[in-house]
Amino acid sequence: MSVSRDKGGVAKNNARTKLVLEFDNNRLLPELYGEHGKNLARIEETLDVSLTNRGNQVFVIGEADACGRAERVLNTLYHHLERGAEVSSGDVDGALRLSLSAKREAYKETGSNMASGDDTQTQRSNTKGGKSNGAGKVKRLDDMPAIRTHRREVLPRSPTQAAYIHALLNRELIVGTGPAGTGKTYLAVAAAAALLVEGKVDRIILSRPAVEAGENLGFLPGDMRDKVDPYLRPLYDALYDMLPGPQVTRSLESGEIEIAPLAFMRGRTLSNAFVILDESQNATPMQMKMFLTRMGENSRMVVTGDPSQIDLPFGAKSGLKDALEILPSIKNVEIIQFGEEDVVRHDLVTRIVKAYNKRDKLLPTKTRQRKAPAKKSQAEEEHESK
Repeated sequence: MSVSRDKGGVAKNNARTKLVLEFDNNRLLPELYGEHGKNLARIEETLDVSLTNRGNQVFVIGEADACGRAERVLNTLYHHLERGAEVSSGDVDGALRLSLSAKREAYKETGSNMASGDDTQTQRSNTKGGKSNGAGKVKRLDDMPAIRTHRREVLPRSPTQAAYIHALLNRELIVGTGPAGTGKTYLAVAAAAALLVEGKVDRIILSRPAVEAGENLGFLPGDMRDKVDPYLRPLYDALYDMLPGPQVTRSLESGEIEIAPLAFMRGRTLSNAFVILDESQNATPMQMKMFLTRMGENSRMVVTGDPSQIDLPFGAKSGLKDALEILPSIKNVEIIQFGEEDVVRHDLVTRIVKAYNKRDKLLPTKTRQRKAPAKKSQAEEEHESK
C-alpha cells in the first residue's frame, strides 16, 4: 500500500489536506469499502472528511488530524481483512471510536509532515502487507491487545475494552462493571475460549446467580443443568461465537466447559480454570466472598455486573457493590469500569442508557436507594415460626 500527502492552506490547525491511500489486494476492497460504500460513508460522517475511491485508491480530503485518523481507521480495517477476519459495521464503529479517543500526540508525526514544505510538496511512503517497504510506516490503531479463537479475532472497540482485554489476558482477578452492551461478558468468554485453545487453562467454569429479572419463573423441570441453562444463555451465545459448535457440545459433555451454579460452589477449589461470574450484582455479599475464595492455582477469575440493574429483594445489599468497596485495596486485582460511551451493542442502546442515567441523576438520593423492609414484630415472627 502506498500513501501520498498534499498540504494546502496556510493555517496549520485548519489546513485542508489531501491524502491518497493505495491498497495492494483488490479482492479485499469490496469488504473494506462496505456495501454501496457504507463503511466509507460512516468514516466520512464521523470524522468530517471526504473519501473518494477509485479502484484500489482512496482519496481523503479534510483537516490534517481528521485525515490522520481516517488513514489509521482504513489501515486497521484493511490489516484486519489481510489476516482473514471479517469487517462488520461494529468493527468500523469500534475503529472510529478508538481513533477519536486517541491522544492528539499520536498524530503529531502526521501533522508535522504535512506542515513542512510548500503547497506542491508531496510525501510518499510505500508499504506492503502492513510492513514498511520504504521510508514511511503504516499507521494503524490495531497495536491494541486482541483475542484470537478458532472462529474469530476479537478487537477492542473502545479504549476501555482495550484495557479490559489486556487485563483478561494478564491478570488473575478482574472485575468488569458498567451498563449493558459494553462487552463485559462477551470479552470474558472470548478470553476464556482463547486460553482454553492455547492450553493455558484446562477448563472453563461459568456461573451466574439464579435470580430472575423482576418475575418469578417458578420451578423449572429437568436436571441441574436444565434448570440453570435459561440464566446462562448469554454465556452460551458467546461460546458458540468463539468456538465451533461440536467442540462446545463435546466440552460441555466432558466437563471441559462446566456450568456451576453459584449456590453449589462452596467447598470447591477451582484450579487450572478460567472462571466467570456473570450478573454478579445479583449475588449477595456472602456469595461473593464464597466465590472469590474458590480460586486455586493457575486460575483466573472474572466478575462482571451492572450495579444499576440489581434484581435482589429490597434491602438486600449487592455482593458486587460490596466487593467494589473491598477489592481496590488488594494488589493484583484489576477493576475496569465501563461507561455509557463504551456501549457497542447498538446506537439506540447507547441513547437509552444515556437517557436512563440522565433521569437517575435528577432523582432525589433517597429515591435511588433501596429501602429496607419494615422490621416484623415479635408476635409476627412467632406466628411464622409455627
